[in-house]
Amino acid sequence: MSEKDKIIEQKIKRGGIFDFKEVYQFVYRWLNEEDYTVEERKYIEEVTGDAKKVEIQWVATKKVSDYFKNEMKLSWRIIGLTNVEVEQDGKKVKMNKGNFELKITGNLVKDWGSTWEKSPFTKFLRGTYDRYIVEGRIKQYEIKLYGDVDSLTEQVKAFLTVEGMK
Repeated sequence: MSEKDKIIEQKIKRGGIFDFKEVYQFVYRWLNEEDYTVEERKYIEEVTGDAKKVEIQWVATKKVSDYFKNEMKLSWRIIGLTNVEVEQDGKKVKMNKGNFELKITGNLVKDWGSTWEKSPFTKFLRGTYDRYIVEGRIKQYEIKLYGDVDSLTEQVKAFLTVEGMK
């Protein structure tokens, strides 16, 4: 079984007006451009009156070597999502209003193919390999993953600010 090390966890919380579809597509495009494969594991919409509660869970993975893989878990939660019309550049535009939360967790996955799990001896060798042979490489991959999560977080914050959600 592979081993996951949690490297970073960040949250974005905002309330106000935004375009949910645009934010959703923006995050998906960003992950694809950074060579992550995105899997949507959960999408739930609960409607109460004219408002919705939306919960989404994505797992985005990126193979960085035969032994290491980056994993980002994205948990979306939008409460009180309603449709609104706003005036933008003199035109009426349909957007959404609600409380937006996105939690991004970055994990470094070691031995993602479970190559070293065949026997207790190879498990022991994997521990030795991690601790003494690839320790420097692990640090490099952790720094890169930390940067990816931080960059995505900042990009989403900037995107939401441009859309008017401050």
